Amino acid sequence: MTVANEVKIKSGHVKTGKYTSFVHEAGSKTNETILFLHGSGPGVTSIANWSYALNDCGNDFHCLAPDLYGFADSDHPDEPLKNRQLWMDCWVEQLIELLDYYEIEKAHVVGNSLGCSIALELLLEYPERFDRVVLMGPGGTPNTKLSLELARAKSFYDNPSKKRLQQIMGWFVYDKDAMQPVIDGLTDARYANAMREEVKRSNNSIFSTAAVPIPVVALNRIGNQILLIHGQNDKVCSIESSYYLAEHIPNAQLHVFPQCGHWTQIEKKESFNYLIQQFFNRKI
Repeated sequence: MTVANEVKIKSGHVKTGKYTSFVHEAGSKTNETILFLHGSGPGVTSIANWSYALNDCGNDFHCLAPDLYGFADSDHPDEPLKNRQLWMDCWVEQLIELLDYYEIEKAHVVGNSLGCSIALELLLEYPERFDRVVLMGPGGTPNTKLSLELARAKSFYDNPSKKRLQQIMGWFVYDKDAMQPVIDGLTDARYANAMREEVKRSNNSIFSTAAVPIPVVALNRIGNQILLIHGQNDKVCSIESSYYLAEHIPNAQLHVFPQCGHWTQIEKKESFNYLIQQFFNRKI
């Protein structure tokens, strides 16, 4: 496996119809587009999720990685939304507006955790706009276990601190000692972002109600080619979630990384980037 040359990532605000989104972009617009959707958690940002992937995939693909509405440097609602489905409706609308802005008729998608749920919702609402889809560490299925790690992550704002944030990030990975330099490098910026008032307000609103799983009949009708990726030792979103989706989505295949937690795109970055590009190049 060869390591690709690092590419330049351009970052800035993009104003569409109803949203102002902070977007990271890499690669040539003449190539096929991959839309990267980050997960949730205190202070999460798109670039922290996807910097390795953008640097690698940007050599052969046009890559877009926005901060989702209600996260980081994208817009936040002035008043909390009533439930998770209203948030989902906004995320779908935000992302379709972004594709329209960039004049992208059809894109591939990579979702991480919460981003997987959004990716599936996009396939239900706008199937004609998307091609191949990678779902990494999905949750939100009827058999997803509510882990103690996820429960404590959701209660971060009850008593926030840098130490507690580091503990949470340590639970996201399999080998904490090996990943400690990465965790240390993320802590200050992520904590500062998490403590912004609009970020706290949006986070509390997003997690005030639970997501409603997609009906099996709807999963059965997804025609896209799907690659599920899961860490065998994921303590945040249990691997049973991927087994469930593999059972109910007709064109789904599953790759499991051993000795890997919830951050597959970071813990196994070289293999992850190679795998998704092989998939988007229709070689697997």
